Amino acid sequence: MTLAALHQTQLALAPMAGITDLPFRQLTRQFGAQWAASEMVTVNPDLQHTAKTRHRQNHAGESGVIAVQIAGSDPAQLAAAAQHNVALGAQVIDINMGCPVKKVCNVLAGSALLQNEKLVAQILNAVVRAVNVPVTLKTRLGWDDAHQNIPTIAQIAEDAGIAALAIHGRTRSQMYRGQAQYELIAAVKQQSRLPIWANGDITSPQKAAAVLAQTGANAVMIGRGAQGQPWLFADIQHYLQHGTLPPPMPFQAASATILRHLAAMHTFYGDNAGTRIARKHIGWYLARIPNSQTVRQQLNQINHAGEQYDYLANYLAAQAQQYAYWPRDYEAA
Repeated sequence: MTLAALHQTQLALAPMAGITDLPFRQLTRQFGAQWAASEMVTVNPDLQHTAKTRHRQNHAGESGVIAVQIAGSDPAQLAAAAQHNVALGAQVIDINMGCPVKKVCNVLAGSALLQNEKLVAQILNAVVRAVNVPVTLKTRLGWDDAHQNIPTIAQIAEDAGIAALAIHGRTRSQMYRGQAQYELIAAVKQQSRLPIWANGDITSPQKAAAVLAQTGANAVMIGRGAQGQPWLFADIQHYLQHGTLPPPMPFQAASATILRHLAAMHTFYGDNAGTRIARKHIGWYLARIPNSQTVRQQLNQINHAGEQYDYLANYLAAQAQQYAYWPRDYEAA
């Protein structure tokens, strides 16, 4: 991937552990996501051969740029992990300094690193020097409201040779509570020569356009907003080009997409794990269909891939008699 391509990226899928696996990345790319990094992979060499890590490092048949996200707190270990993933086919390495969850922060990784700017610099320099592919950084505004040091982190990133910077508009202490703030992202964009990608609470085409206008960012990065509606990328693309929403997704086309996604998860993980992992995605899809709670609960009780597929296919076929278009919640956003 060339640095020019990073500058041209406008729509990115945020890496999310347990969600942005190969089937979901492929799906969002089909709807216009230009960037889709892997789930966070471990830098612990003792864990690099577990089933979870093998799935996260599986890029077989992946279209588009292969970007792998790594997380940790030891510069040498992160550099070695970057080299290991490049050897496996990674074309971009993304460093996670944005994850707010306790099990990551408790080992001083993810957004916990924002408390130690010296260590941030050591990590970024070590990884950039270790590989001959672009290195990007995903981070937050800071550790808490009193320590919003993203302007300093952005300058450290630029000095280290980071190729692009994605900023979630919350501090670590906010987790995902409240509303994302974009003023500091705009300030960083003013000062930095890096491509800046704005992230946080982008759940509609209208919000994407507003965030781009407010921040001047090169791209929007979408995480939770894509759950249950991977076609959001296509809707944003249309809105940015025309200033209007496209027609909603025809119900039967959405149903076909969902079933294709379900089959891909079953194939990728195998029947048992695929059935279990698919439940959350099914829940996100069906949450927009009125009165679907009972069906979602019943689907969660199914333990066989074929039965799960058939039950969902039959339910969607029945709903197609009632709905011409897939419901969406940003008509008047």
